[in-house]
Amino acid sequence: METKITKLFNIQYPIISGGMVWCSGWELASAVSNAGGLGLIGAGSMHPEVLEEHIRQCKKNTHKPFGINIPLGYPQLDKVWEIIKREKISIIFTSAGNPMLYTEQLKKEGIKVVHVISNLKQALKAQDAGVDAVVAEGFEAGGHNGKEGTTTMVLLEILHNRLSIPVIAAGGIVSGRGISAALTLGAEGVQIGTLFAASKESSAHERYKQAVINVTDGGTAMCLTKTANIRMIKNTICERLLEAERNGVSQEVLNKLAGNKRAKAGIFEGDIEEGFLEVGECAACISKIESVQEIITRLISEIPSLN
Repeated sequence: METKITKLFNIQYPIISGGMVWCSGWELASAVSNAGGLGLIGAGSMHPEVLEEHIRQCKKNTHKPFGINIPLGYPQLDKVWEIIKREKISIIFTSAGNPMLYTEQLKKEGIKVVHVISNLKQALKAQDAGVDAVVAEGFEAGGHNGKEGTTTMVLLEILHNRLSIPVIAAGGIVSGRGISAALTLGAEGVQIGTLFAASKESSAHERYKQAVINVTDGGTAMCLTKTANIRMIKNTICERLLEAERNGVSQEVLNKLAGNKRAKAGIFEGDIEEGFLEVGECAACISKIESVQEIITRLISEIPSLN
C-alpha cells in the first residue's frame, strides 16, 4: 500500500502510532514498526535518560524505521536534541509549540520532521518552517486538543489543496473504514492514538486499558477548556473539573484541582477515578484489548479499496 507517507518513512502501511504520554514506550513503538507502520516513542512523559533507554531498547527490538514525538514545551530540550543526534534518530514528530524554532536545525541533521497542527494557520506556518509533513489532529482526538473544535474530516477538507506537503489525519480513526475516509479526503496517512493506547504493548496500566474499552457513546469530555483543552474519560476528577468550570472558578483554583501528575496517575498507575484518563471519542468503538499485530492486520483488512 503506497502513499507519499509510506515513501517518506519507508514503511509498508500509512499507519503511525501516536506519541502518547505514558503509553508510547519502546514496546509499543517497535511493535507498530514491526507490523508495517511507523511506531513513535512519546518523549513527553520521559526524563532524558529514560528516553535514551527507550530508544536503545527500540533499536534492539526492531530494524525498521521508528520515530520520536517531542512536545516543544519539554523542559530539557537541549538534552533531548543531544540524544537525538547521538542515537542518530531520523524521524521526529513535534507538537505543542512553534515549528520555526527547531525544524531547520533538525533538517540540517538529515532528520525528517513532522509537526502536529489543528488549523490551517498552523499548517501553513509548519510548511513555511520546512517540515516534511503535518499531522492534522481533529477535536475528537484524546489528550490535548486545539481550541477551534474542528473535527478531523472537516480539517482535512479545509487543508485540501492548501498545502504542498503530505497530510497525516489524526483523531477518531479506529478502523480501516476510517483510514479509507481519511485517504479519500486527501490524507496520505493516519496517526492512531487511542486504539494503540489500549493495545497489549502499550505501557499504560491495565486498569486504564479496561477503562478505555468500557467507554460508551458520550463517555468522554473536554476539560480545562480555557487552558489545556484535554479530552478524557468522564470520571470523578473529570466531573469535578467540569463542575468547577461551569461555576466559573478562577484559573488558579482549576490549576490546583488539576495538579500536575494526574495523567501519570490515571494512565500509568491506573487510578481510574482521580487520574486523567486521556482518550479520544473513538474509545466508544473499542471493545477489546488486542495486540498491535492484530490491530494492524484488522485495519488493513477493513480498507475497502484493498479488498
